[in-house]
Amino acid sequence: MLASPEVVATATVLVPHASASVGATRERVASELLAQGLPPRLVEDSVLVLSEILSNALKHARPLADGKVRVTWALRESRLEVQVTDGGASTRPRVLPLRASATGGRGLGIVRNLSDDWGVSEDGAETTVWARLDLDADARTLRLREYSPLRDR
Repeated sequence: MLASPEVVATATVLVPHASASVGATRERVASELLAQGLPPRLVEDSVLVLSEILSNALKHARPLADGKVRVTWALRESRLEVQVTDGGASTRPRVLPLRASATGGRGLGIVRNLSDDWGVSEDGAETTVWARLDLDADARTLRLREYSPLRDR
């Protein structure tokens, strides 16, 4: 998915299968995207999407065979793609229906609403959750304003 002639910049990192990886990965990706000249709002949205996907992998999935989780981002001419690959889980990642009293379970709903597209692919024991964000910040802002976790059940 990430090999294309329109790729402007790309990076892949292997992070420990530990909750501390979320903050470190957020900082690294934000720094690299800002260095590519992306607007801060797009970087914020992208890092939020990536951290939700990574948090879910760390909470619900096994690590890859090497004990790590693979995080990849690719900046293309018209969009940014992020993905997290783990060692799979007993269930497939999906947006959950929410109750007003729910204290969790909103992560993939956030991913769905900030991204132009997202999905899950499986390759043997590995599961990859990916998201694409359009570089047009106005379209993303409109989608976020329309999002309500309670209305979106």
